[in-house]
Amino acid sequence: MHDLDEHQWRELLARLRRFALWLTREPGSADDLVQATVERALSRHGQQREAEALRAWLFTILYRLFLDGKRRDRLHARWLSWFGRAEVESEPVGGNIEDIVLAQADLRAFARLSAEQRALLLLVSIEGLSYKEAAQALGIPIGTVMSRLSRARSALRELTEGNPQSPALRRLK
Repeated sequence: MHDLDEHQWRELLARLRRFALWLTREPGSADDLVQATVERALSRHGQQREAEALRAWLFTILYRLFLDGKRRDRLHARWLSWFGRAEVESEPVGGNIEDIVLAQADLRAFARLSAEQRALLLLVSIEGLSYKEAAQALGIPIGTVMSRLSRARSALRELTEGNPQSPALRRLK
């Protein structure tokens, strides 16, 4: 496709997988989504001409494939339980126990956001896409990105600072 070296491809695939994992909430589904994204990109490589826009284009494909899959799935109860789950897959390493508990609470709050809010926050805040690139990836106007991003940040702030639920702590003897 483009003249990216192996390290650049590995980094790009890791970013796509992280995004897919936050969308799907299941490692197997995330891997399938990344694979489908790469297959789609390879089959349509003629549609993407600029190497600089490759990352945004791949995120666009991944997100659209995710939405297509979501539309096909008519079992709403399954989706609601899927998106509502706030499991923490792995524990942060290092730091004191209070920092770890607060980080886990923040991750659970992030997981409670809608898929669209998580997608926007991930693309802009974590992956570093510009508002314009995020708008292209999600297929929405840039003004919509800005307003939805603002609402997503407010919702996350409310979940983490507003009325935070005290994290469940186990008593160790």
